[in-house]
Amino acid sequence: MFDFLDRYDVLGAFWVTVQLTFYSAIGSLIWGTVLAAMRVSPVPLMRGFGTAYVNVVRNIPLTVIIVFTSLGLFQTLGVTLGAGNFKTIDFRLAVLGLIAYTSAFVCEAIRSGINTVPLGQSEAARAIGLRFPQVLMLIVLPQAFRSVVGPLANVLIALTKNTTVASAIGVAEAAALMREMIENEAQLILISAVFAFGFICLTLPTGLFLGWVSRKVSVKR
Repeated sequence: MFDFLDRYDVLGAFWVTVQLTFYSAIGSLIWGTVLAAMRVSPVPLMRGFGTAYVNVVRNIPLTVIIVFTSLGLFQTLGVTLGAGNFKTIDFRLAVLGLIAYTSAFVCEAIRSGINTVPLGQSEAARAIGLRFPQVLMLIVLPQAFRSVVGPLANVLIALTKNTTVASAIGVAEAAALMREMIENEAQLILISAVFAFGFICLTLPTGLFLGWVSRKVSVKR
């Protein structure tokens, strides 16, 4: 019944999906945190840039961003993000597009956590001479991250599913292989079930684990 699995590297395709998710999640967390810091910054220019970035990027379809990284950055401007063949270049460009898109949602999740920190704590920190970056890094962000583990888990799950868009620029992840198998095999329902089960195995344990972490580390107000 599942003899078609012997003819395709399904595990390899899902491994590419895991890699896309991992690298994009790390990059999105870093860039999203920077954007969140900009959005609460006392500097109007930084605050305006953070707000504009989030509002613009959140309203652009991910497919448009991913295709732009290939057609706009690579084919038009020659941006490769390092040496390599077309497969590795497409992978890096897909990660860049996923980071650019996902970081906007990470930013809003972290900003909501920042808003849960009592204002008096920031005022007390400034009263003893701490500057804004010190207040943010030492006082606010540690508490904010503990408050938003749950929302960030949802963003991570959405990111895992969004990696399927990378197939639009030729990245050989799970969705690309699924499309190839559907075109060459007659067992549509079984193929769809296999890949649906694969994504459930990636996202469900992640959601359950991070949900448990969220309950353990949440700040009691």
